[in-house]
Amino acid sequence: MRFSQLIAALEQGNAGLQHHHLAGDPELRGGASLEQAEADQFSFLEKGNSLTAELSHSNVGAVLLPPQDELRALAEQRGLAWAILQDPRLAFAEALEHLHPRSRPKTGIHTTAVIGDQVDLGEGVSIGAHVFVGDGSRIGAQSVIHPGVVIYEDVVIGEANELHANAVLHPGCRLGSHCVVHSNAVVGSEGFGFVPTANGWRKMPQTGLVVLEEDVEVGCGSTIDRPSVGETRIGAGTKIDNLVQIGHGVITGKNCALASQVGIAGGALLGDGVILAGQVGVANRAVIGDRAIASSKSGIHGEVEAEAVVSGYPAIPNRLWLRCSAAFSKLPEMAKTLRKLNQETSK
Repeated sequence: MRFSQLIAALEQGNAGLQHHHLAGDPELRGGASLEQAEADQFSFLEKGNSLTAELSHSNVGAVLLPPQDELRALAEQRGLAWAILQDPRLAFAEALEHLHPRSRPKTGIHTTAVIGDQVDLGEGVSIGAHVFVGDGSRIGAQSVIHPGVVIYEDVVIGEANELHANAVLHPGCRLGSHCVVHSNAVVGSEGFGFVPTANGWRKMPQTGLVVLEEDVEVGCGSTIDRPSVGETRIGAGTKIDNLVQIGHGVITGKNCALASQVGIAGGALLGDGVILAGQVGVANRAVIGDRAIASSKSGIHGEVEAEAVVSGYPAIPNRLWLRCSAAFSKLPEMAKTLRKLNQETSK
């Protein structure tokens, strides 16, 4: 694809194309990072990106840039094709999507699929090999169910959803439109609920629902448990990475981002736009305010205010944690000095 064709596509996108220069209008086969790009590839830079220096010697054929005069001048000096955009990262995503459009499986039901009684299939649904759909479930129009997916009874799937190979949806799942559930994810599994008795643990029936609002994405191997009563709800636009555990009765707001190996205990409440980095742990019934951020491996036990940035275990304000971390390496020397002072004062 020529760079001029890519520009035509970006003009229809949402990245805010401002200016462009075709140079030799290079033929492009794909995208790459600046340090690895070749003459038939394109890349991008954001303001303040640590790879800015790479632009001076990268082999890239075309580059998507923020509105910075010095970057534009460097691209022109090197004879590169370039485009100035308000959001180069978004433009890169749109360009990749245009260069590598995804194919859609054929509409219809594979001969090896097992479809239960009173199942409602919307128009244009694609159901792959060895899929199981339980009694009374509903699958919305234009949804794609890849091979090996298991959909239990009493599951409702909205329009234009995509369930990847071997995903499992347990009874009581409710998916809005345009959700994606990746391979080996389990939605609606029984919550970890047991009652201690004199004779051991008695299982608490998990009769609630799991609701994924529209445009939710669940990564590979992640699990979202249903509660004994009520619902576990994942807010619209929320993105869940691989290997995330969400306990029973958790409620998240809209547009949250949960990175790999996050664990959220039952009953926790997350506001809108919350970001939890890798391996963050959230305790039972913790409350996290809108747009709060927790850095990697933080442990959240109580309440985090809206728009706060926290780190550490237990989680404390990020700036305080940075000071504590700087002091930590000095503790042996400080202890040595303290012992010396104690010895001197005891004489």
